[in-house]
Amino acid sequence: MNEQTEYSDGDLRNTGMSLKHDREWDYELDRIVEAVEERDASKVGLQFPEGLKRRGPDVADDLRELLDDDVTIMLSGQPCYGACDLDTFMMRRTDVFVHFGHSPMKESEKIIYVPLFSNVDVMPIMEEAKAELADPDDDPDVGLVTTAQHMNRFGDMADWLEERGYEVHTRRGDERLTHEGQVLGCNYASADVDADQILYVGGGKFHPLGLAMEHPDKNVIIADPVNNVVTIADTEKFMKQRYATVHKAMDAETFGVIFCTKIGQGRMEIAEKILDSNDNAYLITMDEVTPDRLRNFGFDAYVNTGCPRITTDDGPQFHKPMLTPGEYQIAVGNKPLNELSFDTFHGTW
Repeated sequence: MNEQTEYSDGDLRNTGMSLKHDREWDYELDRIVEAVEERDASKVGLQFPEGLKRRGPDVADDLRELLDDDVTIMLSGQPCYGACDLDTFMMRRTDVFVHFGHSPMKESEKIIYVPLFSNVDVMPIMEEAKAELADPDDDPDVGLVTTAQHMNRFGDMADWLEERGYEVHTRRGDERLTHEGQVLGCNYASADVDADQILYVGGGKFHPLGLAMEHPDKNVIIADPVNNVVTIADTEKFMKQRYATVHKAMDAETFGVIFCTKIGQGRMEIAEKILDSNDNAYLITMDEVTPDRLRNFGFDAYVNTGCPRITTDDGPQFHKPMLTPGEYQIAVGNKPLNELSFDTFHGTW
């Protein structure tokens, strides 16, 4: 019998639900083949996010049928959670490097981004979500955001809301975001609009929880078209877990300050500020930040300057408190506890 893992309050790894729809994707094979032929490529690298790695061999087989026999296709085994998480080793050693599942964070002639838009119909869940929105006669303003996988239907979503009397507010947050209305797990600037209610259309709860933390004055409605579920973002459990972690770190004497070497996640300036102000802070450089990799260090607490999701998703699994840079400032007494906020990422690399 398989043992069921117990998760603590605020542990965001358990917020995703099992898929109720089998999704199909357009891998844009013709575009990849064209790039191989134009560059007379002999080596092609394919990188998939974690949830789609199992599709990799099938895509490789399809490409083999379309390419010459002397073209070598390689699959990246490196962990991949976003467009900032590129396999730079593979990228330097292939003629064509294809990154699946995410929109471009920074344009590059070397990289082919295949965003993999979802084929799931978003309109049924939009209809259900309308019950959680204010009546347009009372409050017609709605901010609309989604993830890269549903950007192909973003215009349809906005039209649907406008046809029902709402005034839709959208914006492109900053250069880290490719599309208007897009949010990332580390960036919710697109939700900074003149509306008290935000409709998030997408899977899982991490993005809308981060959004609700970043914009606590807004009511965030989650419309999940994959699981066909509508909920309201509730940050209470998450906040309790973060407060508890900060409290534990207040007794720490030594800090390991983590600089992530992934191409889109480095924030050395933040790490250096901590090191300059604390003689008991030590810099640790690493590409993949995991509990096991830190277990042999003897620090009392850690500060993660890399991807914020490392702290929030996996935070409860680390053997010592894992803090965001903002939480560190609270733990050492530089900021009051009531200034605890979600860590966000701006800019590219």
